[in-house]
Amino acid sequence: MKRNHRTLKAWQQAMDLVESVYVATSTFPAHEQFGLTSQMRRAAVSVPANVAEGFARNGSKELLHFLGIASGSLSELDTLVELAGRLNYFEQAEELQGKVDEVSGLVMGLAASIRRKL
Repeated sequence: MKRNHRTLKAWQQAMDLVESVYVATSTFPAHEQFGLTSQMRRAAVSVPANVAEGFARNGSKELLHFLGIASGSLSELDTLVELAGRLNYFEQAEELQGKVDEVSGLVMGLAASIRRKL
């Protein structure tokens, strides 16, 4: 049976977060297209991409490594959402912050579960 990252709630919610980030940043000022907009999108995409890549690797330690990268990207995204909110680029900052926190909890929970099995 092939392992499939799509079954992971952390990956599913991370994909929903990416979608939310793309929608939110679509209204940012044009002068931020290659700045904050791009950086937020890259950080968001990094989360499910690293969960998927780690899941496809050949061991728990490698998966933990990629979950660590995903967690770092979530922290980066958290900071960027805060900044965009402070700059009044969008009104959904608090809502998006909640989604970041939710995905972060799932990623950290998955990592903790894997560590317990090592």
